[in-house]
Amino acid sequence: MHRLNTVFVLFDSLNRTALGCYGANGVHTPNFDRFARRAVAFDRHYVGSLPCMPARRDLHTGRLSFMHRPWGPLEPFDNSFPALMRAAGVYTHLITDHLHYFKDGGATYHGRFQSWEFFRGQEDDAWKAMVQPPLERFREKYSAKQYRFDPVSPHRQNVINRQWMRDEAAMPGPNCFAAALEFLELNHTAGPWFLQVECFDPHEPFDAPPRFRDLYPTGYTGKVLDWPQYERATDSALEIAEIRANYAALVTMSDHYFGKLLDAFDRHGLWNDTILILSTDHGFLLAEHEWWGKNRMPYYVEISHIPLLVYHPAHAGEGGSRRQALTQTIDLMPTFLNCFEVDIPKEVQGHSLLPLLAQDRGFRTTCLFGMFGGPLGACDGRYVHYLYPPDLYAPGLYQYTLMPMHLRSLFTAEELRTAELAPPFDFTKGMPVLRVNALKEPQHLATRGALRFEPERGTVLYDLQKDPQQAQPFREPVIEERFHHEMAAILGAHDAPAEFYDRYGLDRFERERVKAQAAAIV
Repeated sequence: MHRLNTVFVLFDSLNRTALGCYGANGVHTPNFDRFARRAVAFDRHYVGSLPCMPARRDLHTGRLSFMHRPWGPLEPFDNSFPALMRAAGVYTHLITDHLHYFKDGGATYHGRFQSWEFFRGQEDDAWKAMVQPPLERFREKYSAKQYRFDPVSPHRQNVINRQWMRDEAAMPGPNCFAAALEFLELNHTAGPWFLQVECFDPHEPFDAPPRFRDLYPTGYTGKVLDWPQYERATDSALEIAEIRANYAALVTMSDHYFGKLLDAFDRHGLWNDTILILSTDHGFLLAEHEWWGKNRMPYYVEISHIPLLVYHPAHAGEGGSRRQALTQTIDLMPTFLNCFEVDIPKEVQGHSLLPLLAQDRGFRTTCLFGMFGGPLGACDGRYVHYLYPPDLYAPGLYQYTLMPMHLRSLFTAEELRTAELAPPFDFTKGMPVLRVNALKEPQHLATRGALRFEPERGTVLYDLQKDPQQAQPFREPVIEERFHHEMAAILGAHDAPAEFYDRYGLDRFERERVKAQAAAIV
């Protein structure tokens, strides 16, 4: 008998607050809730590195990456769970419509799988060519508040792509699940295999077929509003309702197709020999805290507190139960390896979640998360702390990489003229790395043009027990000092660059950590 197989379903920007099993109101998610009745729900699951591709590097490697580098490919020294599985005799397959895997800044992830399928057309995927698109017709349909149509606009390419998606069956998300059903039909009696079904939905633009959109009437009659920009929410109440309804419709479409996967599990008896895991990379603000999107503002819980549902045949009796342990995205990689009894590399900082299916016991007291160059976020289950440097754009920010690529481009010559060879980190397997001035020609999200971070309220605490909506920021030196000790310990475990501690005022805590570590060795 072959080992258990595993299916991992990863949605992008799937808000925890949109799922009924996590207390959502008003969004139809019968299939997510159906799965939750079989699965174990993790109630304190958080992000690590943000946003999309940094989160996926954490997912592949089982360690935080945001303190060394922003958006970019897997590095030559990175452990990647599908590559490790493949070397151990597990067949790995990726089904995705996530366009960022196929841009410069994500080009080494999909190749770690033994085979992969890519469905075209999401967001600004450079898919269909229209040299002279009907721009006036586009402007008549799409709101100028969210859409612009200059030659380099992502909106222009997206609307061109939509001309080839006139029915639901042509959309990338449904095609991902059709391919997943085909994989299960062909391979449900074989093994061992790992299948990752990764859908860009419900990431913006929130474009859902009418049968899902009609479930959420708003009375809005204006031009299309389904792509909120990452900015302050200054829209009218009706416009906000319309955008939220478009998001809800896309969540419901995602739920519907996930239900087809559950049907396949029923049909083939996969509940007996297949693990099923559902999660996301991060959330998305839908005008909460008067913000749209992510990246620029603090990592409010709508962004950083994400869903995780795990079904394991050996723990089927735990269906519908919940876990309170603090977990993060970096824990998924060792969990996947543990599913197939593949050795977990020493560089991994995450923990397998499989033991938590039998017993709810914690293995960390604090989780750390953030974006390169942005504030640090930390949560202990009750309090969440956002720590800002005195100046987000002060000199002294460096990225460390052997893969000098941005989201959509290679590093420029001007940037690379600042590069110098830096000694290896403890996770680079003896390889030195390039140390590049991150502010010389900034293109990463923390400092790039309209996506610059805003300090908001600056360094603050929130008590999630008393103030779950994060409406009452406060300061408390005793709590903050405890967080800073924990942050320094986590950064030390990830071998953060030396200048990182000074940037965030954690140098004293790092010195104390190193001194205590040396004393323990003696």
